[in-house]
Amino acid sequence: MAKQATVDLVVFKFAETEKDVLIGLDEADKPIAVWLPKSQIEIREKAVVNGILFHELTLPERLATEKGLI
Repeated sequence: MAKQATVDLVVFKFAETEKDVLIGLDEADKPIAVWLPKSQIEIREKAVVNGILFHELTLPERLATEKGLI
């Protein structure tokens, strides 16, 4: 079985529920941020820059394309 292609992105995490995470690629993207299912992603704290917490997101390339992240 072939391994699914994944992508890594640096994102902002705006909100979180039990099953989903609201992320954006840029702080200004909050109005157009997307919800992603936790079951299909990995999200980790990456760094704090100028008081802003960045996260590293790994997700299937298919999902990133579908949500307009790449």
